[in-house]
Amino acid sequence: MDIDEVLCGVRVVNLPAKSAIYVWGYNHSGQTARKGKECHLRIPKSLSPKLFKCGLENLRWLDIACGREHTAAVVSDGSLFTWGSNDYGQLGDGTEESTKQPKKVKLLQTEFVKAVSCGAHCTAAIAEPRENDGTLSRSRLWVWGQNQGSNLPRLFWGAFTPNTVIRQVSCGAVHVVALSEDGLLQAWGYNEYGQLGRGFTCEGLQGARLLSAYAKFLDEPPELVKIIHVSCGEYHTAAISEYGEVYTWGLGSMGQLGHCSLQYGDKELLPRRVVALDSIVIKDVACGGVHTCAATAEGALYAWGGGQAGQLGLGPQNGLFSCTLNGSEMLLRNLPAFIIPSGVQLVTCGHSHTLVSMRDGRIYGWGYNNYGQAANDKSTYAWYPSPVDWCVGEVRRLAAGGGHSAVLTDACSLKELCEFKLAESVNLSNAFLIEDVASRTGADSLSRLCERLREHFLNQIDCDCEENVDTD
Repeated sequence: MDIDEVLCGVRVVNLPAKSAIYVWGYNHSGQTARKGKECHLRIPKSLSPKLFKCGLENLRWLDIACGREHTAAVVSDGSLFTWGSNDYGQLGDGTEESTKQPKKVKLLQTEFVKAVSCGAHCTAAIAEPRENDGTLSRSRLWVWGQNQGSNLPRLFWGAFTPNTVIRQVSCGAVHVVALSEDGLLQAWGYNEYGQLGRGFTCEGLQGARLLSAYAKFLDEPPELVKIIHVSCGEYHTAAISEYGEVYTWGLGSMGQLGHCSLQYGDKELLPRRVVALDSIVIKDVACGGVHTCAATAEGALYAWGGGQAGQLGLGPQNGLFSCTLNGSEMLLRNLPAFIIPSGVQLVTCGHSHTLVSMRDGRIYGWGYNNYGQAANDKSTYAWYPSPVDWCVGEVRRLAAGGGHSAVLTDACSLKELCEFKLAESVNLSNAFLIEDVASRTGADSLSRLCERLREHFLNQIDCDCEENVDTD
């Protein structure tokens, strides 16, 4: 069959899906799984199944997460792979040795892993026992790494009663928050900025405790709220209620909590509702180092907090946000700003950059870009949303870490399967041919990937030639 006929838009019923992971950016500790000389990679290529050494050709990826300098991914057979920095045992292999080679977390082989979250130096996974009676979901929590008591995964109930069904977990710099199916949150770790939501600050590592009070308005007593989603930033936390309301707490010195003013200097000690978003139904929230983003049910995006690296997408003139009491511009700069009017499907925040996927399949990024983690441009800062347009397939997951990014895509049509296969085989000798065919058949992402990889290959040759000349 002619390749132009293969790259058609026909969707085949019951066609086995295939997925890919693209990882790019800073690679000092091997977090992008690249073994070459480059410390960072601005041009991502999907990770080859050969890297994982376990016959992944016929399996799909389910989840992806980025820590400060490590990465974790879940396979459709319930296996979990980790790679990158391991100074605190965050890879879960019982050692503190970093690796660029993805490795299966062996202690979880008796579990079917469903989701994973990476903090700065820790990891948490939600999994079910493989030997399950099949009557009820038994999703439970496993934790490891910094402040988690082990460099091997350990089963963790904390303040939840045994057999509580875990819905979600999110890891920050030094704290972790877990969400139950019943809408309850428990938090543990450090609480020097009130990020555990207990109504007070304290020094030292704190054990798990349920959050029991949410303040809707300052003149009303706190009450219990059912939560459906949670996200941890570096030292702050945000959550969404069952009615689409956003609550934030913890450190707010850069405006990352979204409040007009803070009750405790630069901190908010109890979860408090972001009143600027009242009457707006929020479906997703993501916290970065000092910024926060929220997407509405209609696909609009709001952002607030520190924007000194461009992570808010508002441009350089908005600069550094301040929450100094009585500051003349405080009301404007601590409140959610309208960034994208519609079409946002997913949002994630790295330490100082932001990624979104749109309903039309495009990906945009902005913020700190010194390692290429936020945008195509070779610039230190991407001040406005910029297209990241070389990921082939339908976007299912986004992840952003300290200086690297990851995208998980699925191929659900014959056209996308062909694009996947061609993308895996791109090299300098065939890049121009594949790019030409892709551009003529509407495979835009594949065409752009070929173009950028071709430029990358040629730059590598030029660099190698210059090195040889210097050596001679």
